[in-house]
Amino acid sequence: MKALSLAVVGLPYPNRRGVSRRFEAQLCAPGEPIEFRPEPENKHDRWAVAVYSCRGVQIGYVNAEKAAWIGGMIRQGREIAAIFQGIAHSTAWVRVAFDGEQPTLPQQSAPDETEDDSGFYPDPVYDD
Repeated sequence: MKALSLAVVGLPYPNRRGVSRRFEAQLCAPGEPIEFRPEPENKHDRWAVAVYSCRGVQIGYVNAEKAAWIGGMIRQGREIAAIFQGIAHSTAWVRVAFDGEQPTLPQQSAPDETEDDSGFYPDPVYDD
């Protein structure tokens, strides 16, 4: 099975103890190991899968669209390796690989070098 990226939601919510989820996610460096922990006793979603940093602090949950699938794979004993990928707005991203494969960060695409013809030209910013 190919490696893929998964959204981690819930960054704005606080942890019960310790640092906030967003703060912990901001401490994560791309490529750091990530741990998945199914929460079958979760009162909001029995398929919930919590996501923890390499320091053992929760950063959020696998999004609901993929949580049951990932949780099922964990319960079946499938080997899942995950690394932190990055943060975009209120969502963190992790990269996962299965069955002994190791996840790798996707290649960053080069910024589009096409000329901007929108008509917007920002004012220059000068040093004080």
